[in-house]
Amino acid sequence: MLLSKKRIKQFYWMTKPGIVYSNVFAATAGYFFGAAGDVHLQTLAALLAGTALIIACGCVLNNILDVRLDALMERTKKRALVTGSITPTIAYIFATILGCVGVTLLATYTNTLTVVCGVLGLFFYVVVYGYAKRTTVHSTLIGTISGALPPVAGYVAATNQLDIKALLLFLMLVTWQMPHFYAIAIRRIDDYKRASIPLLPIVSGVQTTKRHMQLYIVLFGIVVLLLSTFGGGGIVFGSVMLVVAMRWLYIAFSTQGVTDKNWAKKVFLFSLVSLVTANSLLILSPYVV
Repeated sequence: MLLSKKRIKQFYWMTKPGIVYSNVFAATAGYFFGAAGDVHLQTLAALLAGTALIIACGCVLNNILDVRLDALMERTKKRALVTGSITPTIAYIFATILGCVGVTLLATYTNTLTVVCGVLGLFFYVVVYGYAKRTTVHSTLIGTISGALPPVAGYVAATNQLDIKALLLFLMLVTWQMPHFYAIAIRRIDDYKRASIPLLPIVSGVQTTKRHMQLYIVLFGIVVLLLSTFGGGGIVFGSVMLVVAMRWLYIAFSTQGVTDKNWAKKVFLFSLVSLVTANSLLILSPYVV
């Protein structure tokens, strides 16, 4: 065997599959929302495969750039590039293949706007966010740009246009990501301190971060209502997501009697509920009111 099962798993985990799957789910939601029932399976398949490969490419490149930081953090110190079981050269080749195949799929079977979303997402994640996370407390907000592009890519793959709906999809993911990633930052604050990453909980404190998270959840609620009212999300989407946002906000304000890390865990877990619910409703939105 050219590749052992262990080596295949190392390549697989280097692509950060959790990030890949969640973003492909968001792209799926954007596509169904934009298609409004007129689904073309070839376009959808190319969108999902191309998006997955481009995101995987970005994650592998991120692994390469973050080797020094990963070596300092407990949860990442056993990654293949840190231990040396996969060399940077091999990782670069792997990332290049993933990226080239992904862009080719989008360019061949979707449209120019979808390709632009994919390439921009890759650039912002690897280059812009890769630099920002080492230098500025605003890196989390900067990082949301790449994370908010998959649903837009899905939407433009179906519609071939940028409009208010695409903007609202983008803003929904931006406002969702901020409390989600700040919750991760609070839970793993010790790791990030060891790596000297200037995240908000470290620079300004956990209490300030909590207030920021609460504000972004409010903004998330506003955006989903706008998406329902002006973006074509529909009454069901708006009603359900308003309840979800209010529940998320209630959890975010329920700080009494829990440690910061346990509080962050609760906010983080409900952020996943919020994302799954929003994406599922967007997929169903063409078929319900």
